[in-house]
This record gives sequence, structure tokens and C-alpha cells, in this order.
Amino acid sequence: MRAVVQRVSEALVRIDGEECGRIAAGLLVYLGVGDKDTRKDMEYLADKITHLRIFPDSQGKMNVSALEAGAEILVVSQFTLYGDTRKGRRPSYCHAAAPGSAEQYYLELVENLRAQGFRVETGRFAALMDVVYTNHGPVTILIDSHRLF
Repeated sequence: MRAVVQRVSEALVRIDGEECGRIAAGLLVYLGVGDKDTRKDMEYLADKITHLRIFPDSQGKMNVSALEAGAEILVVSQFTLYGDTRKGRRPSYCHAAAPGSAEQYYLELVENLRAQGFRVETGRFAALMDVVYTNHGPVTILIDSHRLF
């Protein structure tokens, strides 16, 4: 499972010009689900997102987690995080999860974050969305539950 996590001062998602999710200061999370992902991957990502220390403390150092900061979270599904560009010019998505499985884990991640007390907004799974945000910092973190650096 992959997530691109951005610290934002605001973010919103629109579908066909209609706003369907908006947050103030917090995290914008793009979520991609792979074909080998399990519930453990989702739980790993939820824990990482919750406890990443990427918000400023009183000295301005990134030392405060989303949980401690009372951050809001906007989660947007994005299968293109599994685009493989090693061959040719068109990305291959053969390692992205099937839509049914991907949607299940997407919804489970959202519920996991809500159960931890976060205000969570979402886009709509598999919809064509416009995402508008202000990346604060900028801070952008890539989390991959299968990748070891």
C-alpha cells in the first residue's frame, strides 16, 4: 500500500464542480492499494499517518504528530501511485489492486482514522476528481508498506 502524505493549510476535492470534501489545516493523503496488500498494510499506513511527526512544535521543528496537532485528514484514492513506468511511455497498472479490493481497504483506512478521533473527509472512490490544496512547508512524505529503503 502506498500513500503520499502532504501537510496542508487547506485542501478540498470536487467532483463535477461540486465540493465533496474539505479540510482546514492537516493532511492530504493520496492512497494507492496494491494487488498484494492486506489488512496489515492498511493498519501500518494508518499508524504511520497518525504518528508522523511532521507538524511544527513551539520552536518550529517538525516534532508534532497529526494526532497531537489535532489535524484534519482528506483521503483521496489514487491507483496511479502503482503506475510502473520502467517500460515504454504508458504506465502499467498491473500491480494495482482490483477496484473492489482497493475500495474496501480505502474505506477501512478512513474508518480506522475516524476511530482514532480524526475528522476525515474523502473524495469518491474511482471518480474523476479535482483536488485543490495548499502544501504547507512544503512537506510531502511517501509511505510504502512494502518498500524498505
